[in-house]
Amino acid sequence: MDKKSNISSIFVSYTAKLRRVVSRIVRPEDIDDIVQDTFVRSYEAELKQEIKYARSYMLKTARNLALNHVAKSASKFNDSIEDFVEPPVELVSGNFEDEFESKERFLLFCQATDQLSGQVRKCFILKKVYGLSQKEIAKYLEISESTVEKHVAKGLLKSVQYMQQMDVEDNPSVKKSFKQQSIVKEFKSK
Repeated sequence: MDKKSNISSIFVSYTAKLRRVVSRIVRPEDIDDIVQDTFVRSYEAELKQEIKYARSYMLKTARNLALNHVAKSASKFNDSIEDFVEPPVELVSGNFEDEFESKERFLLFCQATDQLSGQVRKCFILKKVYGLSQKEIAKYLEISESTVEKHVAKGLLKSVQYMQQMDVEDNPSVKKSFKQQSIVKEFKSK
């Protein structure tokens, strides 16, 4: 028997045994990868030198690969935990007033979109909230891309007008700052 057929035939006849050995160590979804890697490594080793006890060599290789896989997974999770010792962002808002104002603006935005007509509202929300492209919106709503573009522009204009109107009614001194901050942001994000 030549070297290629020796390793191949032993692998074919002992695949079930290799799978059982590996299954005791790793998760079920990793078994096939490790068994396949066992064959590749055994085959490469056989090309370099003669392996006298091929079955034992494959079983040992499979076991070592499985243990290495578990060790890599464990160290990966340990490294990740250390990264979360300090949160990347502040979890508590530093300024209660800013948080309250932000929630008020969001509520105002929701009210502004609620006053839009059906198709315009759908297009505007799919574009601005969900971030879909005009092509995706057109396909989803079964309308032309130019109609989507018109609806989004109309939704943006009417929402901004509504928000300005409500802001002026609530607090006339804020009109100018709100207009500068939020309207410019809307046009830049488009």
